[in-house]
Amino acid sequence: MGALVLALNPSIDVEWRVDRVQWEEKNDICYERRWAGGKGVNVSRWLRYLRGNPRLLIPLGGLSGKELLGYLREERLPVKVIAILKRSTRVNVIVTTKEGRQLRFNPAGPELSGAEWNTILRETGRLLPRATCLVLSGSLPQGIGKSAYADLIHFAHQTGVKTILDCDGEALAAAVKARPFLVKPNEHELARWQGTPIRSRAALVRAALALSGKTGGWVLVSLGRRGGMLVNQKLKRKLFARAPRVEALNTVGAGDAMVAAVTRQIELRASPETWLRMGVAVGTAATQCAAGKLPPATMVESILRRVEVV
Repeated sequence: MGALVLALNPSIDVEWRVDRVQWEEKNDICYERRWAGGKGVNVSRWLRYLRGNPRLLIPLGGLSGKELLGYLREERLPVKVIAILKRSTRVNVIVTTKEGRQLRFNPAGPELSGAEWNTILRETGRLLPRATCLVLSGSLPQGIGKSAYADLIHFAHQTGVKTILDCDGEALAAAVKARPFLVKPNEHELARWQGTPIRSRAALVRAALALSGKTGGWVLVSLGRRGGMLVNQKLKRKLFARAPRVEALNTVGAGDAMVAAVTRQIELRASPETWLRMGVAVGTAATQCAAGKLPPATMVESILRRVEVV
């Protein structure tokens, strides 16, 4: 088994294509597409694409949960399902206009019962000893405390498994104290964690190093079109990677692609420079595909040749 990926608040993602959004008027949908979504699902999809062997642990419920599981089986993603009783998996809606502008609507998702959460903890404990890494990605479902990711990171420490964390807000603040191996915020999430805006490159570096100081590990900051930054305060490392200039067709899931690429390189025991180069290359490739779709391998190889690490 490769990485164990927890997708605690998955979704069906639905894209509605419209000519334009008309407020307080009927909007005709030109095209609808549905697929298995949520950050953890995206990470698993990309890990499989990168020749990893992920195992996805996911709570699902209701008709939307059955639909999501069907998509996962079509993609042949290895999955362990925790059944949610009496509640349905959420459905996220993306409205895309002809000009490429998007509105995104994400419900909070179903509430997990204490018994369901205990089942997830028990299954995580069973699978962890065989995992190369533990990936915790996405928002937390209702019904569990903000310390849920911190608890799971403590589990991973007990089995000697490295944790890669991608979350925001209170869940991030609590999880940082458990000292994950690598944290991947974007610039907005990093600013929210430190409580003040980031207005310069120097401020960005200071904030990332401060976060690394709290975790004792690596901090990977996704910077969109500008690429990415990887720092480790303890090891006195600061690496920047410039993304090649491309016309983004879609930005949904680009950060998840970056997380998967870095996780895969950690599994392969590559250097931090390689983590960052591959992360930026795969994240950039994700912007060239429709959400939930994967590019040809030649695209990643072509982009990778144009990524500079400084």
